[in-house]
Amino acid sequence: MPSNGLAAEPASRRRDENGRVRGLVERAQAGDRTALEELYLLHFDRIYSYLHLSVGSRHDAEDLTTQTFVKMLEAIGRFQWRSVPFSAWLFRIAHNLAMDHFRANKRWQPEETVPETGEETSAEEQALASLGQTSMLELIDRLSPEQRQVLTLKFVFRFSNGEAAAILGKTEGAVKSLQHRALASLQKHVTR
Repeated sequence: MPSNGLAAEPASRRRDENGRVRGLVERAQAGDRTALEELYLLHFDRIYSYLHLSVGSRHDAEDLTTQTFVKMLEAIGRFQWRSVPFSAWLFRIAHNLAMDHFRANKRWQPEETVPETGEETSAEEQALASLGQTSMLELIDRLSPEQRQVLTLKFVFRFSNGEAAAILGKTEGAVKSLQHRALASLQKHVTR
């Protein structure tokens, strides 16, 4: 495949970001409060979004996000660089908190309000969009919680199979299998 320089840019940007995060983690482990704040700011939006998608409630997602960063503060001294990035370690903490939340509540309720886009659309367009979103949400809701988690990590947050496996505490093969079954199930329902 000919190289046009575009494919190298995201990889080099990711390496630079990983280097920056590595430096922040090392400084945070040494007690640098500014580094802890930067890690928080760098990861807050993604962790909150992941938890909001996972638990379906803005209030619960806010609480779980706070708990995630409290646990990060408590455990950052024990963090060790392995084959997955710091963000996967942080997502693992968030995932475990979400699972504890589900066990405690034993049910999932989607949030009642949908954030506004800020664009005005006709009532007809809103109705069609709502029908499309509802049916896709219903299809996704038919998937197992593990399948939803894998699709969220892979396609929303763009984690690799290895990173998703580390977050979920599964093997890469299990992640690939869950992704395959989820996509096959969605395709089967969509083609009906």
